[in-house]
Amino acid sequence: MSDEATRTSAVRWLSDRVRVILAPNPSPMTLEGTNTYLIGDDPLVIMDPGPDLDDHLASIEAVVAGAAVETILITHKHIDHAEVAERCAALFDSPIASNGRPGDSHIGEGDRIGDLLAVATPGHSSDHLCFVLERDKTLFSGDHILGRGTTVVAHPDGDMGAYMASLERLRDLDLQRIFPGHGPVVTEPQAVIEEYIEHRLMRERQVVDGLEAAAEPVTPEELVARIYYDVDPVLHPIAAMSVRAHLAKLAREGRAVQDGERWRPS
Repeated sequence: MSDEATRTSAVRWLSDRVRVILAPNPSPMTLEGTNTYLIGDDPLVIMDPGPDLDDHLASIEAVVAGAAVETILITHKHIDHAEVAERCAALFDSPIASNGRPGDSHIGEGDRIGDLLAVATPGHSSDHLCFVLERDKTLFSGDHILGRGTTVVAHPDGDMGAYMASLERLRDLDLQRIFPGHGPVVTEPQAVIEEYIEHRLMRERQVVDGLEAAAEPVTPEELVARIYYDVDPVLHPIAAMSVRAHLAKLAREGRAVQDGERWRPS
């Protein structure tokens, strides 16, 4: 397959105004890869330009095809979403907007870029934003909600209390679909939001039960071995990130106590 054919195969129309380009960075954390979205026609917005890979940047350039790029939007600072942003900005002579990355134009809660409304959704990361295309009742969810599975909340920048509050907030939005940062389109947004909330509450209960069942203080890794016994051990270090975030939330609520690297019920 030619380079041009490869670039074309990575691009899909999701609606009459939204295209997605799949970055070639698959992994257990990124699923098939990062979804880079192009919203509009001319001018257009590039959301989450993705990793700094020459082939991916070439795919973006081929889709832009000389159109004006109004803004490069970043949902959050993680490199799989934002690493190539500066190269994009130079290539298209466009500003970068994010919620706190050094050097970017700031965009936050309630701000608009064209038809996109920014919604602050901290939790997965402290700077995380989702964007609502209100006319289409579409949420661009970054890593707040994935197209498959659940997202990682990595303490200390990730905050489980903030994440769960952000999920609760999304309940109030009138949505018909979610375009996630990784994975396929979510076509039943309210059901998935509820599943995410229940999943996190279930994991919290498991952490509490694990603390209470242990004869002595335990490490997050020991809790992971107990809670995620049916998950491939290769993924246990990733799960430990979210367990640490749950423990930090429980500590703030006075429900757990940290003793060095170990934790016990309060």
